[in-house]
Amino acid sequence: MKKLYIALLILSIVGITVGYTGYQWVYGINTNHQEPQDLYIPTGSTYNKVLGIIEETGILDNNKSFDAVAKLMKYDQKPQAGHYVLPTKQSNRALVTLLRSGKQVPVNVTISAARKLADIAGVVASMIEADSNAIHKAMIDQTLLSRRGIEAPAAISLYIPNTYEFFWDSDALDFISRMEKEYDRFWNESRSQQAELLDMSRAEVATLASIVEKESNLKSERPTIAGVYHNRLRAGIPLQADPTAVFGLGDFTIRRVLYKHLDVDTPYNTHMHKGLPPGPICMPSISSLEAVLTPEDHDYIFFCAKPGYNNGHLFAVTNAQHERNARVYHRWLNSEGIK
Repeated sequence: MKKLYIALLILSIVGITVGYTGYQWVYGINTNHQEPQDLYIPTGSTYNKVLGIIEETGILDNNKSFDAVAKLMKYDQKPQAGHYVLPTKQSNRALVTLLRSGKQVPVNVTISAARKLADIAGVVASMIEADSNAIHKAMIDQTLLSRRGIEAPAAISLYIPNTYEFFWDSDALDFISRMEKEYDRFWNESRSQQAELLDMSRAEVATLASIVEKESNLKSERPTIAGVYHNRLRAGIPLQADPTAVFGLGDFTIRRVLYKHLDVDTPYNTHMHKGLPPGPICMPSISSLEAVLTPEDHDYIFFCAKPGYNNGHLFAVTNAQHERNARVYHRWLNSEGIK
């Protein structure tokens, strides 16, 4: 009888120990990170790959217990791809519940100041799962461009600079679809009507806005610069925008545009060719787009940079006034040793 009592006691102790251990494996805290932890699970990942990714973070105190609970909760049967933010002090059950739910935390993707489509593709690819080659290929897809009535040189006009939320596991087509929606949202009825009043297509607005963008970093004077270019277009005067010549050369290290740069004939050289270039020379900011749509009404035909480093400009109605302004600026450039 005594032996039976001892045996039952041992079994009870073992049962309690196993039960307590099991409870701890499921409900006990098993993470050690002190701040919320980002976790990225690629599309198509197997459970073993996910387990390896989690183990590599080093956030688990007991990898074995997590594996056991994950399998118990059948997470191993269908891992969910995406970007997850793991709170601190998580039990295995809470952690598996979060990952199994597929409830991702979106990532912010900011696109701005890009010169070419490849620049945008590179930035976006650094923030979502899709690679830059796939994104760039989707951006130049002829079906997309035809659907939007955009010629290839103006393809960048489809992208409106801003910060957008995406799920991390978005692919290239997800990105394009979102950008088309944002494009339609920007080009509302009011802006579309304004472009029509100016007798400009959306791509032409973006092209002129890109020139305005590269001419000045000062938002306050962009409507004035836009007004100059509108005056020139109406008068049939070449835009003579130095940034277009630089874009045609493809040498963005040029600090001072010289005659040797302007003498190179490219489709983008607006010193040689009247009207707008084939397409935007960058992705213009919203302020530059607005400046082109609502330009300042004035008689200026010329402008040149002011001496100094504030990026401001001097405006002129006559060529004589402009030449005086230009001489002052060139003397300053020489004094600063800017070549």
